[in-house]
Amino acid sequence: MTILRKIYTSKWFPRIAYKKYDGGKESGVIGYCLIEWKILFSIVLLKFNHGSRENYHSHAFNAVTWFLSGRVKEETYVNHFARIDFPDKWFIPSVIPKITRRGKIHRVHSIGTTWALSFRGPWRNTWHEIDKNNKVITLTHGRKQVHGKI
Repeated sequence: MTILRKIYTSKWFPRIAYKKYDGGKESGVIGYCLIEWKILFSIVLLKFNHGSRENYHSHAFNAVTWFLSGRVKEETYVNHFARIDFPDKWFIPSVIPKITRRGKIHRVHSIGTTWALSFRGPWRNTWHEIDKNNKVITLTHGRKQVHGKI
């Protein structure tokens, strides 16, 4: 990786007006980042394509999200034995935002195409995914895998 790319992708460098997969290519969510400055905040317009990826996940940040169109279902991961103990939550366009805490392990399933505007707080250095075999995967910036547990 070149030195300029390392600087550009670091959490210390603010990035403005770019497009990326939000949550990796498997997620089906495209993020149109208005600004992403991981040490302070991010503002992202999200396009959820129909469906979801298999993995449950937490986040590196807390987020406040307003759904602008469409609808999504949120499934909460509880433990290795009972994936969904809570009723699924549905989100539709509303003036009331969805609050997502960084430690919540969930996945979101979009019904059709859904658009949302998300305001995100500072990033921690790691977050987690849980695959279909209940394996915990710890990730860091650039979706690089690191060793560790929840």
